[in-house]
Amino acid sequence: MLTKDQKQQIEHQGMPLDKVELQIKNFETGFPFLDIQKAAQIGDGIRVLEDQALRKAVDEYVEKSGDKIIVKFVPASGAASRMFKNLFAFLEEDSPALEKDDFVNKFITEIESFAFYEDLDKSLKSKGSSIKASLQSGRYADIIKHLLTDEGLGYGNLPKGLLKFHNYASGSRTPVEEHFVEGAQYGVGKENMARLHFTVSPEHQEKFEEKIEVVKPVMENEYGVKFEISFSQQKKSTDTIAVDLDNRPFIEDDGSILFRPAGHGALLENLNDIDADLVFIKNIDNVVPDRLKSTTTTYKKAIGGILLHAQEETFKALKDLDLAVDEVSVDRAAKVFTDVLGGKLPATFSEKTLAEKASFLRRKLNRPIRVCGMVENTGEPGGGPFWVKEADGTLSLQIAETAQLDLDEPGQKKIFQSSTHFNPTDLVCGIRDYKGNAFDLMEFRDPKTGFITQKSKSGKDLKAQELPGLWNGSMADWNSIFVEVPLITFNPVKTINDLLRDVHQ
Repeated sequence: MLTKDQKQQIEHQGMPLDKVELQIKNFETGFPFLDIQKAAQIGDGIRVLEDQALRKAVDEYVEKSGDKIIVKFVPASGAASRMFKNLFAFLEEDSPALEKDDFVNKFITEIESFAFYEDLDKSLKSKGSSIKASLQSGRYADIIKHLLTDEGLGYGNLPKGLLKFHNYASGSRTPVEEHFVEGAQYGVGKENMARLHFTVSPEHQEKFEEKIEVVKPVMENEYGVKFEISFSQQKKSTDTIAVDLDNRPFIEDDGSILFRPAGHGALLENLNDIDADLVFIKNIDNVVPDRLKSTTTTYKKAIGGILLHAQEETFKALKDLDLAVDEVSVDRAAKVFTDVLGGKLPATFSEKTLAEKASFLRRKLNRPIRVCGMVENTGEPGGGPFWVKEADGTLSLQIAETAQLDLDEPGQKKIFQSSTHFNPTDLVCGIRDYKGNAFDLMEFRDPKTGFITQKSKSGKDLKAQELPGLWNGSMADWNSIFVEVPLITFNPVKTINDLLRDVHQ
């Protein structure tokens, strides 16, 4: 039971009381597992684009995207501190020994390969040292400290998007700059405009704005396109209450209730605010140098073309149903749902009356559409593609995280283990309906697909709750098309040494 003071704190947070009470109830009851029917695989839920189909999809995108408002939506709130976990740990040791730490040893011995090398060396020289002198005298901790702390480059306190990732003859680029380049290559739409939207942390937005003020005119001049840049922050009202192990509000030392950011699912509200015909979603750190961008560009255009074709066919079918409900319009709508969108009708569909079929298909077709790239599963973490049975008997394609599945149940575990692909946060979304109105995306999520995790703070255990994931439960009721894309299009940077891989050199 919440006290009067706790209720006042919750209202001050800007959250409806009934919303918080529901969150506490979720802690008490838990979230139900997702009942997957089978893994989506090539030929059964995952499409493969052979050369001719790939060219056709790309051509369709090039032909039809010019009059569309296209936004590149980039979750960019991630702090870089996690990239440097091993380096921070090295600094905390009493007598750090390079030869005993393979990760740090690799970082030090290959330090000249990093795009920030010259900046780091220049910074050290301003303090009367240099990388070379530090290496010769074995002062490795000095180099690392100068990279991470505000004594030098302060990389440990920066957002990942503002670190130097890639070297070029003309200089180096951050992920933000690489997303500008990608935007120019496949995100140019109406008015020759490439629109980039970054979701950022409040403490980092000013730094992003400063960087973009410098980058934008340079990129516009180099690529001959206009850029429109916007930002948003995860809304405080999407935070979720934390509880102790008895499901009571977790109280901080100062007596306040602890609220925590609710995971990337909270960004659904940010996405819902976007005014666009097409939205490409891609994480801030999944970028490569120019020499490897062509494959990404080709497949981004291809999934964009598939979406535009699916939208066109879906919109025609819905408009036909508005004009007349007859055998022809209903059959066409059913064909669009199964052949174009890849949905599977329930066994009882044939038993419905004509009017019931039309109503059913209207509901199924008039939804947001997404086309998701899927790469072969090589052991990387990520949501897997599965067929899920909906309440009305329809089989739909969904992306499920491991935490959503009951892997203690043998049948579910077997299905999970048969999965061959995963989603690397590579998707394009159609968020307008057939009348040109924006969908309210909040209506198409499954609130039962949240997550509960156990954490700790100030030495005390707590339970945290995440909202349905942005490309998982938050898009559970969308029409989804899954397309296999090459593994080379997925190159995230999770640790600093990932930048030493060939794909980032």
